Amino acid sequence: MKLCNSELYQFSRLERFPPTSCAALLAKRYGNVFSLYIGGRPAVILNGLESMKEALVTRAADFAGRPQDLMINHVTEGKGVILVDYGSNWKEHRRFALMTLKNFGLGKQSMEERILGEISHLIAPLAKNVGKSMNPQVLFHNAASNIICLVLFGSRYDYNDEFLKTFVRLYTENAKIANGPWAMLYDTLPMLRHLPLPFQKAFQNAICCRQMSLGLVTQHKETRIPGAPRDFIDSYLDELDKRGEDGSSFSEAQLIMYVLDLHFAGTDTTSNTLLTAFLYLMTHPEIQERCQQEIDTVLEGKEHASFEDRHRMPYTQAVTHESQRIANTVPLSVFHSTTRDTEVMGYSIPKGTLIIPNLTSVLSEEGQWKFPHEFNPLNFLNEQGEFEKPEAFMPFSAGPRMCLGEGLARMELFLIMVTLLRRFKFVWPEDAGEPDYTPVFGVTLSPKPYRLGVRLRGN
Repeated sequence: MKLCNSELYQFSRLERFPPTSCAALLAKRYGNVFSLYIGGRPAVILNGLESMKEALVTRAADFAGRPQDLMINHVTEGKGVILVDYGSNWKEHRRFALMTLKNFGLGKQSMEERILGEISHLIAPLAKNVGKSMNPQVLFHNAASNIICLVLFGSRYDYNDEFLKTFVRLYTENAKIANGPWAMLYDTLPMLRHLPLPFQKAFQNAICCRQMSLGLVTQHKETRIPGAPRDFIDSYLDELDKRGEDGSSFSEAQLIMYVLDLHFAGTDTTSNTLLTAFLYLMTHPEIQERCQQEIDTVLEGKEHASFEDRHRMPYTQAVTHESQRIANTVPLSVFHSTTRDTEVMGYSIPKGTLIIPNLTSVLSEEGQWKFPHEFNPLNFLNEQGEFEKPEAFMPFSAGPRMCLGEGLARMELFLIMVTLLRRFKFVWPEDAGEPDYTPVFGVTLSPKPYRLGVRLRGN
């Protein structure tokens, strides 16, 4: 395997060189599978659909591990589900989450009703800004947050609620720290970890988040009726009652981090995809208008959209998927590690090697997309104008570590975009200058802040 240690300096300079751009340059020189050292630790970067499929799908169990010695692991205390290493504990918690989400309506009409209910709250501030422009960042974030809050906590929060604002602020701060130079310093120079340096703020924020989560769990313990769960927390507490002291990985401490994991995963990627979608819809009015024509035709006489309507809206469904592809919210996925000695694309890889799947390389791969480097819904339409999802569409990664909330995210994006486009026209403000599509790197990728011009559509 090609070793490109000399390029590490460029790869690590996140403020000047986006890591996905560096990975693309290195892949051109060394091939789609190459290795480098990050702080003295060997890492393998995977690029392109072929290597991604072999590693994450064909050899799924070999590549399903998570590194356990990075700053973010220490911040989460090794609990939750996203960063937990592959094994029996992870498997039983993932199985429990999938089953519980399904029980609370994932993919069913009851989940649609929750989403549509939240959309009614989302419409109100947009309607107040008709004829003006507004910053949609907090609005979309709060809406996505409330939808997952209904599932996890059984309640939604007013958009000005201090609990919600504090939650968002703490997560935003930690996202910046986790992707910044101080986190890299923490990971590469262990002797500095106990010094009072800026990365300690992430640990303080994590303590605050756990305390907030503990408060919610305590409230549930005081008000729940065992065997009649209202939400995810109640269901987990019921599972704890069943298991007792059987030595399983289920515990109250695990629950506290688990709901934080699910809340972040269910909020950040969806809100950033919505921000990306409306940025491009404003600056591509012809695409927005074609969506609206299709929406008007399909929903004529209906009070509101349903998720089933997507099958009669191939163009709009193509736009929602193209928004996910362009948003590319988790460009380097969540880091993996090998669980045993294995190989990929003919290269031998030892157990415990850090694996970085460059999802960007797949979502914009030449030969996999008709228009890999531009926002174009034709990427998801065949010659007959029917919706068709290419194999290279993997914004949620692939294999057993694929995002738990894929189904919820797809339903949210479709219903929110259809409902808002049916009612409003979105325009790029005249005084906003030229649009800047350059994304901002954090734990997830997001567009730069922009103003959303809101107009009311005519009948």
